[in-house]
Amino acid sequence: MRVEARDKPLDPRSAAACAVVAAREAGVLLRRNLRLVKQVNEATRHDLKLELDVRCQRLIERRLRSGFPGVALLGEEGTTGSEESAWRWVVDPIDGTVNFAHGIPHACVSIALQERQVDADGPAVKRGIYRTVAGVVYDPFLDELWEAVAGAAALLNGRRIRVSQRRRLGEAIVTIGFAKHPSSLQRMLPVFGRLVHRVRKLRIMGSAALGLTYVATGRFDGYVETGLRLWDIAAGALIVECAGGRCDCLPVRGRHRYALAASNGWLHRALGLLAGKPGFTG
Repeated sequence: MRVEARDKPLDPRSAAACAVVAAREAGVLLRRNLRLVKQVNEATRHDLKLELDVRCQRLIERRLRSGFPGVALLGEEGTTGSEESAWRWVVDPIDGTVNFAHGIPHACVSIALQERQVDADGPAVKRGIYRTVAGVVYDPFLDELWEAVAGAAALLNGRRIRVSQRRRLGEAIVTIGFAKHPSSLQRMLPVFGRLVHRVRKLRIMGSAALGLTYVATGRFDGYVETGLRLWDIAAGALIVECAGGRCDCLPVRGRHRYALAASNGWLHRALGLLAGKPGFTG
């Protein structure tokens, strides 16, 4: 069934421009603090929550609200606005927090704008169905900024990017991740075992958003992981698709959790078979 957005239209290009400003402002904060001692708000076996995560999200939220005051925000560090909002920002203020906390300059800011979908034949909201219409990912350490608006080309620092054209899995570099939860580890370890013998190289980088933008830029040929949160992947998935690639996000157990397979398109079927479906359980 065809679906369409409700309520007042919002210009995704203007929203993307606002998100670029917000991402760059947060990036300045990340650069200033990379080599400094970080305040840890919460530590678990496989993850860290920093005081700077909260500070960055507040900074981003202020900037976004200054341009678009009526838009809700779903973020790693909390949610504001109505869950019934026709539009929402999806924000990860520091994707790659553990890297960043250890002084590893491989982390980024990720901001997406999503449009809630409603039944075209009536006013009822289709619960939980959103479409990403704009995405921005900023790596402040390399000063690389990716942006995309649905239906237009993906850009890196203002220049159009395309996915790779490699068609042989044996020539591919694929990135993979292991989310924090035991169930995710159990699902991904067999995937690792299947992939490692079939691709040229596997990489574990520690930032989902950058993994996706690297696929979009042709640096990686594919990316698979399960247990990711929406704010990890919302912007990057759109950037991959606007760069000519393919990105499948399958809901898994847990709120806003997904299994993801992204590729240049040519390798998608092979990666999907090796990753297993649904949720990459084999």
